[in-house]
Amino acid sequence: MPPAVARRAVEWLVELQSYDASDVDGVKRRQAMQQWLAQHPDHQRAWQRIEAVNGQLFGNLQRTASPVAAAIAHATLATPRSVKRREAIKTLAVMLFAGGTAWVAQDQIPWHEWTADERTGVGQRRTVTLADGTTVALNTSSAINVRFNANQRQIVLLGGEILVSTGKDGSGRPFIVETAQGELQPLGTRFAVRQQAYASRVDVFEGAVAIRPRDLPAGKALILHAGEQTSFTHSTIADPQPANDDSIAWTDGMLVASSMRLADFLAELGRHRPGYLGCDPAIAGLRVSGTYPLADTERILQALCATLPVDIHFLTRYWVMVRPARV
Repeated sequence: MPPAVARRAVEWLVELQSYDASDVDGVKRRQAMQQWLAQHPDHQRAWQRIEAVNGQLFGNLQRTASPVAAAIAHATLATPRSVKRREAIKTLAVMLFAGGTAWVAQDQIPWHEWTADERTGVGQRRTVTLADGTTVALNTSSAINVRFNANQRQIVLLGGEILVSTGKDGSGRPFIVETAQGELQPLGTRFAVRQQAYASRVDVFEGAVAIRPRDLPAGKALILHAGEQTSFTHSTIADPQPANDDSIAWTDGMLVASSMRLADFLAELGRHRPGYLGCDPAIAGLRVSGTYPLADTERILQALCATLPVDIHFLTRYWVMVRPARV
């Protein structure tokens, strides 16, 4: 997509947010927008991209945009100086045409997670106790289905991250945790499972867990012992590495970092707050250490400014960029 076309499409988004669709000026702007769309196929593709990022988020020309889209557009429009406004529009264009899909994927929960037996929203954490005494702690934006029957006890991890402490079941039914990549069978244990984009991560803190990727023969299961962690795909299992108790600090409402790359730290923090939290590549390699309370993510961002050469730029409360500090 030509950058000039992408920026113009974003300008139209901003302009349409500044007019009432029912007044004369609003009608004129929408007519002008339609004329622009008809001038070149790239114009149509640019606007389709904006709509495709999430039709529910931005709507179409006949619908009112959602509060998040309106907030972004109005914030861009309200930027006082023309230079700053141009910079804001350029940044929004980059987000929509380069990183928008990731932002939407972060904020939108698939329909099957909305209908899950147990789930949490962004920034929420909770613990549930199952019929056999098993406790399951759900991290932010997590969802599970619980399927207990006469033959087995099963948890299906639909998304997010859980910490499981298995209960004792006198019937001898196996306990299974299913992820998108395969199955886990704990052997009297306490362990964490995180559903990532293309793999599942497992950390074992007590006991052991048998890992069975979906496309590997049954005899190829790996036994992961206490103090170990690994990731697995449909057909592979990575070599075990030492587990780190800091990875489940979220159960106490904390985020613990030990010389963590700033980009990785912000990606983790972004899971606990709505909207988009980005990192300028120029500072992605800075290192972060410390213990941070997740109850106040704004305070964590401000703490970064006090310890690192960075500035926090809020276009809206839903769209935040961490950039190099100005000298």
